[in-house]
Amino acid sequence: QVQLVESGGGLVQPGGSLRLSCAVSARASDYAMGWFRQAPGKERQYVASITWSGDNALYEDALRGRFTISRDNAKNMVYLQMNSLKPEDTAVYYCAASRSGYTSLDEYDYWGQGTQVTVSS
Repeated sequence: QVQLVESGGGLVQPGGSLRLSCAVSARASDYAMGWFRQAPGKERQYVASITWSGDNALYEDALRGRFTISRDNAKNMVYLQMNSLKPEDTAVYYCAASRSGYTSLDEYDYWGQGTQVTVSS
C-alpha cells in the first residue's frame, strides 16, 4: 500500500501563507496527485490536482490564484502553497494519489491522514 504523509499545517493569521508537503512512500511519478480539505460538519472538498509529470494542474475555481500545487518526483514529494489565507480556509487538508486520473474524486486510491490548517486572528 502507498503511504502519504502530510505536514506543514498549523495556525496562521488571515492574509498569511502556508506551504503543505506530502511525502509519497512509492515512486511518485506513478501517481497523479490531489489535495482535498474538510471543515468540521462539511463534505470533503476538492482543492487542486496535478498530473503524473507535473506538466498540468487543476484548481477549484474559488481557490485559483491563491493556491498552487506542485511536485518534485525526484524527491517523491507534492506541495500545496497557500497564500492570502482566509478564515474559511480552516480545515483538515488531505493529500491523495491516483493511478488512473486526476479529475474525479473516485479516481483517488490512497489518502494521507491529513494536516490541520487553522486561519484565525
